[in-house]
Amino acid sequence: MSVINSAIIVLAAGKGTRMKSARPKVLHELGGKAMLGHVLASAAACAGDKTVAVLAPGMDDVAEYALSHGATHVAYQKEQNGTGDAVKAAEELLSGLDGVAIVVFGDTPLVTPETLIRMKQACAAGNDVVVLGFQAEDPAPYGRLVLNGEGALVKIVEAKDASPEEAAIDLCNGGAMAVRTPLLFELLNDLKPDNAQGEYYLTDIAAEARARGLSMSVIECPEEEILGINSRLDLAVAEEIFQDRMREQALLNGATLLDPSTVYFSHDTQLGRDVLIGQNVVFGPGVKVDDGAEVKPFSHLEGVHVGAGAQIGPFARLRPGTDVGKKAKIGNFVETKKAKVEDGAKISHLSYIGDARVGVDANIGAGTITCNYDGYDKHFTDIGDGAFVGSNSSLVAPVSIGAGAYVGSGSVVTKNVEPDALAVARGKQFEKKGWAASFRASKEKSKSS
Repeated sequence: MSVINSAIIVLAAGKGTRMKSARPKVLHELGGKAMLGHVLASAAACAGDKTVAVLAPGMDDVAEYALSHGATHVAYQKEQNGTGDAVKAAEELLSGLDGVAIVVFGDTPLVTPETLIRMKQACAAGNDVVVLGFQAEDPAPYGRLVLNGEGALVKIVEAKDASPEEAAIDLCNGGAMAVRTPLLFELLNDLKPDNAQGEYYLTDIAAEARARGLSMSVIECPEEEILGINSRLDLAVAEEIFQDRMREQALLNGATLLDPSTVYFSHDTQLGRDVLIGQNVVFGPGVKVDDGAEVKPFSHLEGVHVGAGAQIGPFARLRPGTDVGKKAKIGNFVETKKAKVEDGAKISHLSYIGDARVGVDANIGAGTITCNYDGYDKHFTDIGDGAFVGSNSSLVAPVSIGAGAYVGSGSVVTKNVEPDALAVARGKQFEKKGWAASFRASKEKSKSS
């Protein structure tokens, strides 16, 4: 049978009480992206025709997130009657589907697209039911996958029900399944809640499939992929795994990380070839670093594009909307926000540049700030190509500094400066000879009297 259609069913109705949070469990983030977003991204890569997120009633924020991040439909499990009941909530939406349905969990964000694709292909190749399995380092808490001599799945045995021989098996149930449809819902409709919880378990369809003489197989994945997140501790473990994946990928793609364990990535960080990343660098969402650029230690970037050959840091903070040109320099203790720093421009140290353009080869002296906020609105500062702004200057927006202009150190610039002009806006220096000596003498006299 060839696959005509396919669907992904994402179970995300759990309340996540052990997270001890007002935020729904599946919206807690991993690498700057909600757990549910990671699962939906893997689902999208699996190229399902439909992706259904199964939620509990009242999870409006989760529904909104799901529909804006790849889910095509949302279904609601009216009562918490187990995983089998949750899958049945998607039945009406998948009516008429002739192909494969893959069931995954919204709190297992580390499952990869490659694993889901292998499950889909195994089902399409003639297996009625495909179960995701893994070799557990400690199998004690997991359901066991019992295979026959030919390697086909015979049954799933819960840990508490396993015989001594079954308990010795280290091939464990990873939870996810791929099942031919409409067979999936036929099997679910035959389930009975014959367990202590009185719930319908998705795993029980293996016994139903065996009773019908259907073919079942197992696709294996690394144990880390099926890590379910039920607490903040689990989330911390998953974050560590995710960061290690991102670090490995960055190194394999041609970037250098001087101390990989101290570099933190977001889910969408993009690094070019020959990029050099120093120690203790943090990438928030939306960062792209082009070939040959360097990000020095203790820098933080978010919502930023860094051009080829540019230098960032150390101790730089680049906030959303920053666009750094080729071979530009953003130095130590510089903060930028919504700033276009063009090719070859230099902001070497101790400055804040926000809502601004810094032109080609312009130089911004230490301590310069753009005064962009008047308490109500943000205003723009334009610094022309080749301009030179002296140290400790304040540029009060809206204002423009013309190409090639000079701004004297310590100036407070409130008016536009013409190209190639010199602007100096500071109090006139004056001097009283002998004043300091007279002042000290007066103070000493007052102390001794």
